[in-house]
Amino acid sequence: MTLPYYVPPEQLIKDRADFARKGIARGRSIVVLEYADGILLMGGNTSRSLHKLGEIYDRIAFAGVGRFNEFETLRVAGIRYADLKGYSYNRTDVSAKGLANAYSQTVGQIFTHEVKPYEIEVLVAEVGDDPDDNRLYHVRFDGTLHDARRFAAMGGHDERLAERLDVGYRDGMDLAETIRLAADALEHVEEREIAADGWEAAVLDRTLERRKFRRLGADEIAAARSEGRSEA
Repeated sequence: MTLPYYVPPEQLIKDRADFARKGIARGRSIVVLEYADGILLMGGNTSRSLHKLGEIYDRIAFAGVGRFNEFETLRVAGIRYADLKGYSYNRTDVSAKGLANAYSQTVGQIFTHEVKPYEIEVLVAEVGDDPDDNRLYHVRFDGTLHDARRFAAMGGHDERLAERLDVGYRDGMDLAETIRLAADALEHVEEREIAADGWEAAVLDRTLERRKFRRLGADEIAAARSEGRSEA
């Protein structure tokens, strides 16, 4: 008679967490920062078609690190969730908090019950009419949900990035200053220089009309960084 193989629950959870962290660390980090007119999302990405940042709804954006197919599944599900809720009730009823809670439950269920956990972290950002109304929600691979203020970092270098951003961040920065801080922090922590076309960046800009999401081109990123060098 063969006895069933037993693994203590705490060891199983640790192994799953270690597995997920290793997968996430293989990807490139993303930083999200509030600035005077909205929220900046930025990270290294050489692909022009596989986006790590995306629009979910009028005021809400999504960022993911780790395995693309896994966080893309969540992004698409989030769009469907937002569209259905906005259609069934009211567009103002769609919130980053509700979406983040749904992501947290889904990822937590997968981490606990499936054979392989998701190797991802995601962040849901919502821009408010006033800076105090901005919302940033970070969902980790085990479903843990954190709300952040001012800035957040995801990926294998998240702690070092957060320390770097904390030193350079100040309230009320314009977009160009925020781009420079984000880019400098990512390059410093990853110990490499990233070309202008090697970035993926987007903003939630409260000065726009109903849809606040806008992607930033390589020229805009390069101009913001050059402005900082000329001032220095």
